[in-house]
Amino acid sequence: MLDTKITGGLVCDGTNTTPRRVDVGVRDGRVVAVGTVDEPAAVTIDARGKIVAPGFVDLHTHYDAQVFWDPDLTPSPLHGVTTALGGNCGFSIAPLSAEAGGYLMRMLARVEGIPVSVLEEGVPWDWSTTAEYLDRLDGSLAVNTGWLVGHSALRRVAMGPRGVGGEAEPADLDEMRRLLDAGLGAGALGFSSSWAATHNDSEGNAVPSRASTPEELVALCEVVGRHDGTTLEFIPAVEVWTDDHVDIMARMSVAANRPLNWNLLAVSQWDTDVAMQKLAASDHAAHLGGTVKALTVPDALGVRLTFKTGFVLDSFPGWAKPMALPDDEKIAMLADPAERRRLDTLAKQMEGRLRALAEWTPFTIAETFSPETRKYEGRMVWEIAEEEGRDPFDVLCDIVVADNLLTGLATPRLGEDDGSWAARVEIWRDPRAVVGASDAGAHLDMITTFNYTTTLLHEAVAKRGLLPVEEAVHYLSDVPARLYGLTDRGRIRQGWYADLVVFDLDTVGPGDVYTRFDLPAGEGRLYSGGAGIEHVLVNGTEIVRNGEMTGAKPGTLLRSGRDTETVEAAG
Repeated sequence: MLDTKITGGLVCDGTNTTPRRVDVGVRDGRVVAVGTVDEPAAVTIDARGKIVAPGFVDLHTHYDAQVFWDPDLTPSPLHGVTTALGGNCGFSIAPLSAEAGGYLMRMLARVEGIPVSVLEEGVPWDWSTTAEYLDRLDGSLAVNTGWLVGHSALRRVAMGPRGVGGEAEPADLDEMRRLLDAGLGAGALGFSSSWAATHNDSEGNAVPSRASTPEELVALCEVVGRHDGTTLEFIPAVEVWTDDHVDIMARMSVAANRPLNWNLLAVSQWDTDVAMQKLAASDHAAHLGGTVKALTVPDALGVRLTFKTGFVLDSFPGWAKPMALPDDEKIAMLADPAERRRLDTLAKQMEGRLRALAEWTPFTIAETFSPETRKYEGRMVWEIAEEEGRDPFDVLCDIVVADNLLTGLATPRLGEDDGSWAARVEIWRDPRAVVGASDAGAHLDMITTFNYTTTLLHEAVAKRGLLPVEEAVHYLSDVPARLYGLTDRGRIRQGWYADLVVFDLDTVGPGDVYTRFDLPAGEGRLYSGGAGIEHVLVNGTEIVRNGEMTGAKPGTLLRSGRDTETVEAAG
């Protein structure tokens, strides 16, 4: 007898071939039949009128801490994700040491927008090695997970306080290489790092990985190449790239003989030239014998900012340390007229695309948290300032102070038009790009890209018809699975793992976004479920039924070389 039989659905098997209306049989966690399935089953799912697809693979999450208080890793499974990979951007929380633990916790709070109180109450912080961290998670999670070893953790454990801003000496590099080798040997899937200027620690200093030289990065990537089934992830810069950024990614890939994906490429019809210039980094890498791919977010890039975390705001000149202040000191600063003028003057020295935000008028007050500010919700700062005859920054600061820094400030969402969605589809079709960049588990008050899978299916397939559903499924499942060499995952194929999603193409999409106060210490996060995602199976066990988690925890802790095969860089 089968464990589960899915009948009557239109099966998109992940390979971008023509869908077939066939049954899928599951036994012992794997697909055992695709076609006409007459064998009885303990559970039968009627998928008539629905799409049956491989589970979606999210290459870029920051669930490293959330695993301890939310083993379901919500809301990702509600959007069809069955495999989530963490430890990105150099921000793993293993390895660990007594000296480094407090620093890494505060760094994570700062750069990934997770309140310190959540990390203090929700995470045990009682491991030291990557092996111990992985063992703690094995068998406890709803979805499949895999974890990279982060550069900032390596640096801080190996070098102590010198890891922040200091150049690694030979002995330091030897210790980092040893720690990385041990982590990969325990099953970590690869190595991640960042040179992004927005990545600052709790004191406003550059995170440890930003002090690394190209030689240090290459030396660490050489260690990755010793281990089967491994990969690389890197953030070279936020906006403007130099030749050095392009070259280091190629050198890293060649040194490891592994593909490298960089985060992130946002696309609209107005910046396709910039996108193509950045994709050219892949051509340079291929010329040298490496493989570099852009991780592209399949949505209009809009964010919510708060003065509580200060992320992105801390990239304004002179704002890094003020945004790292404790809440009470930050509130006092924002309430002081002289400090407001100082901050305003500094912000207006910003160059590049973020310069427009320093005018303050483009912000929309997306969500407020006090009775006196409720009247401003949904209004733009310029409207309020004009109505009240006041300076826009004064208006903004008054609202933020009244809300104890929690005010959600929405940036303009450029690129929601048909032309921009068409431009994104062309990028997805480019072999130099891979869909992803959710950042799920991070920036909890700032972004909603955790819903990128349902957004893609709704906006590009169901609403605009820019590509067939089988092609969209291919980009969400098989393409990322093949990049990371996930063994027997990413396709519906006999003998492969039964990671499956059943969804209604007519209703699929992201749910309404709201702040949900379900974190440790009573803290909140932006949240939305997924519409139209009716069933999600991981290793043959149903974890989502009709938009709700079932409580099952069948996820596999993916270990390099055991659950992944080696994907070599281009020769």
